Amino acid sequence: MTQQAEAVRRIPLNRDRVLSAAVVLADEAGIDALSMRRLAQELGVVPMALYKHVANKEELLDGMVDVIVGEIDPPVSGADWRSAVRLRILSARRSLLRHPWARQVLESRTNRTPAVLGYMDSFIGMFLAGGFSVDLTHHVMHALGSRMWGFTQELFDDSANAAPAPTTAKVQAVMYQEMAARYPNILAVATAANHDDGSVVGQGCDDQFEFEFALDLLLDGFGRFHEEGWTSNRAKPER
Repeated sequence: MTQQAEAVRRIPLNRDRVLSAAVVLADEAGIDALSMRRLAQELGVVPMALYKHVANKEELLDGMVDVIVGEIDPPVSGADWRSAVRLRILSARRSLLRHPWARQVLESRTNRTPAVLGYMDSFIGMFLAGGFSVDLTHHVMHALGSRMWGFTQELFDDSANAAPAPTTAKVQAVMYQEMAARYPNILAVATAANHDDGSVVGQGCDDQFEFEFALDLLLDGFGRFHEEGWTSNRAKPER
């Protein structure tokens, strides 16, 4: 054992150290590899030592989400509401991209910790500070959904996560011909852009571009509704 490793093991254990180590372990080995036993091994302690700082695995995951939330930039002082919201969402997205497991964990959480609630409250506050009514802000939050955390459900997400079967150019040409005959509109849209293989939106689509494109559409729409004095009462059809 090196002197450096021994020195790390002698650092007093606390909640921040446990959570930081859990984030690093998930980053390096994946969220499925995270367990209280494995985390204790990484910290050089017995598993029971962890329970003085986190009650169980669920509380550990909640705390890891808090670490991610803590990485998101605060609202930019003096910026207009649109810029402040856009920058904050893109900061949240950068945090999620640094931690590939974070989206899965965020989607699994049913408990709202003070850190999560604080972020949501501050996020809502950017719209209210920009002059949005509580009514419009309520519907804005529904429209944004998970985008406030830097991700969104994508049309082709499930299929993109499956590894494509290797094909020859001849086989691919036949596949395109069949698609063109049976599903011409899908093919036209799917081949409309130059693609990169690392995408999760659709094979080769620029994920960041697509995320920002949709975000800007939403922000533009929110701004228009705000300027028009939109209210949900006026928008609801008469029965």
